[in-house]
Amino acid sequence: MNRSPLFDSPFLLGFDHTRALIERATKAAVEGYPPYNVEELDGGRVRITLAVAGFTPAQLDVTLEGGQLSVIGKREGLDGERAYLHRGIAARGFVRSFVLADGMEVDGAVLEHGLLHIDLVRPEPERLVKRIPIRTAP
Repeated sequence: MNRSPLFDSPFLLGFDHTRALIERATKAAVEGYPPYNVEELDGGRVRITLAVAGFTPAQLDVTLEGGQLSVIGKREGLDGERAYLHRGIAARGFVRSFVLADGMEVDGAVLEHGLLHIDLVRPEPERLVKRIPIRTAP
């Protein structure tokens, strides 16, 4: 992705992290499998639900690193002896990533009826006011 002229503004100092987040979100938006929903729950909570039919908890991995939530599904050699007349249910592995805002935390993950629910919370940040002392020049 090319550097945006927006981030070249002298009024946006130190926003390289924001540009990197936008680039990661753009890459994540291209992924199409597995399908998912994002819903807002009470109290500012968020739930991501992924359709992972056929995956067991042992075949799924949910990680949070550097503000990026990743869900990885691994399917290896499970259908070797089966002969399908029609195969419409995907059995491939996947990596699905979500970029989380600062302060977002994963509250838990539950696999239920082929749906993986990942609950996110955003605790209220503490209001911090820092007084900067003004020195006089010698």
